[in-house]
Amino acid sequence: MFGLVFSRRFSMAHRLTSGLSEKCALPHGHNETVTVRLEARRPQRLDGAANMVEPFERAKARWHGWIDSAVDHAFQVNAADPLLGWFRQHEPARAARLLVTPGDPTTEMLACLMMAKVSAFLAADGGVLRCASIRLEETPTNSVTFDGDPAGFLPAGLPDGAWWQRADASINDLDARL
Repeated sequence: MFGLVFSRRFSMAHRLTSGLSEKCALPHGHNETVTVRLEARRPQRLDGAANMVEPFERAKARWHGWIDSAVDHAFQVNAADPLLGWFRQHEPARAARLLVTPGDPTTEMLACLMMAKVSAFLAADGGVLRCASIRLEETPTNSVTFDGDPAGFLPAGLPDGAWWQRADASINDLDARL
């Protein structure tokens, strides 16, 4: 089966507050690379003319637009992080640049949320393709690969319709809580 594979680099900042990685408790950043592998939902023979599953430009346009406009240079924070309250009080205009995760914004969590987001984009684009896997490289020596159904790996009890489930440019649901 053919796989369409493409990558995008972005810069980010985050902090982990659960206490399992003390050196990551202070805000810090990474230059990350996210790589997705898409496959046709209904694989077919090449047609002898265009000979492609889907044009790369179409397959990656929405995803790359989201990475570039919303994820790049966002500050990734746990939904329970006290810094959210600080931003709301002191810099509410910057709240849109906070990528808010259920629990710490680890590489594992981001890979799972990104799998859900790209899947929402693909479904909204007609469902011709599905995301078979996603790889998130945090550093040149550390990466996470995810190839499952995000719903089976995200924490239990999360609300339906969260930002990662929608085919829009959102990275948080803070407007709903303001």
